[in-house]
Amino acid sequence: MQYCGSHKLKKLKVQADISADPLWCDRCLTNLNVEDFTLSKGLKQDLQEWIYDYGKWIDWENDGIVPNGVLLEQPHNDRGAELTKKVKQALEGQYEVVFSPSTFAKIIVGD
Repeated sequence: MQYCGSHKLKKLKVQADISADPLWCDRCLTNLNVEDFTLSKGLKQDLQEWIYDYGKWIDWENDGIVPNGVLLEQPHNDRGAELTKKVKQALEGQYEVVFSPSTFAKIIVGD
């Protein structure tokens, strides 16, 4: 795959965001279609479920976090780290894979 202008995609980032697939080019931050990768149907489903859980700690109306938001964000990040390990195994030898955890709640509370 070609991204970042003419550079070949080498490094993927697993990151949750609203209305986006969980895979990104780590260089140019292009959101990538998970269907373009050789991941099992089960892993793709697990990643999609993880994405759906993104932001449960965010108070969207007030641009803040819900009560105990930091406590809600951490399990989401833990699950993302587990899924990243599975993505690494599935794509071993094809791409370098890194995880980018959510830091929204921690930034809001100043941790």
